[in-house]
Amino acid sequence: MKTAVVNRYAKNPILTKEQVPYKVETVHNAGVVKHQGKYVMLFRSHLQNGRSIIGLAESADGFSFSASKDPFLVPATEGPFAEYEEFGVEDLRICALQGEDYLLTYSAYSRHGVRIALARTADFRQVERVAMISQPDMRNAVIFPEKRNGRYVRLDRPHSEISPWSICVSYSPDLIHWGDSRVVMKPVSYHWDEMKIGPGATPFRSDAGWLHIYHGVFETMAGAVYRLGVALHDFDDPGKILGVSDDWILQPEDPWEITGYVSNVVFTCGAVPEEDGTVKIYWGGADTVMCVGTAKIADLVTMCLERSRPPF
Repeated sequence: MKTAVVNRYAKNPILTKEQVPYKVETVHNAGVVKHQGKYVMLFRSHLQNGRSIIGLAESADGFSFSASKDPFLVPATEGPFAEYEEFGVEDLRICALQGEDYLLTYSAYSRHGVRIALARTADFRQVERVAMISQPDMRNAVIFPEKRNGRYVRLDRPHSEISPWSICVSYSPDLIHWGDSRVVMKPVSYHWDEMKIGPGATPFRSDAGWLHIYHGVFETMAGAVYRLGVALHDFDDPGKILGVSDDWILQPEDPWEITGYVSNVVFTCGAVPEEDGTVKIYWGGADTVMCVGTAKIADLVTMCLERSRPPF
């Protein structure tokens, strides 16, 4: 029998709306990082008005989480961010950049569309908004944990008719002004990710390069199916892709992934590599609950190098 690439935690889901001490309708699409020996999760929740906020939960082992009594980030109501966060804040990623505060990228929705916002925190108690770092429409931005040639590097996914639903790389000297952008990966026709792809979890180191777990979407007669795949990026030039696994690593299978707010979805915004050579992968199930599983980092590298599909 074929062994699963990602081993689901037996007690999934690990966080649901019933465990949040304030009123929410969903818990999903969370960035996760290890901070001072604890796992910190910044999760998205829908309110009853349909708009989203970001909550915080902590865990000693990465599996059993407890949610804080108050939300971590809610749409700004004054200042320059208020106009662009009017319809909600969503799908936050966390970048632990050496020597700096944690960088937080999230989708800010408003009547103007969706933009990428940047914030920072040192302790996950206080958060400082920094800047809007994209023009509409763009979402799913992840920043690499190390600079290259003095510049920050990110992956993002513009909404474009020229190269639809493709992953781009961009560079910045100061985190605010981004450029030198180019497409590095596109959906492949008649493939599990043929409808659209997008950045997922913050990339992490392996012996062979940066591993990036992304999401891919396939359109069926019953609607779209969201799955997870993995790509390997060059250490020195993260815009260079060394391999993309031809196979997905995770698809909706459990009841809470198949049925929910948005059915047939596994969607990641966070992955935490461990010293034992494994990585904890966190995903939202059906835009409703949070789940976790583990994979061997070496297995993910092998999939990218030995069973690879073209990036375009």
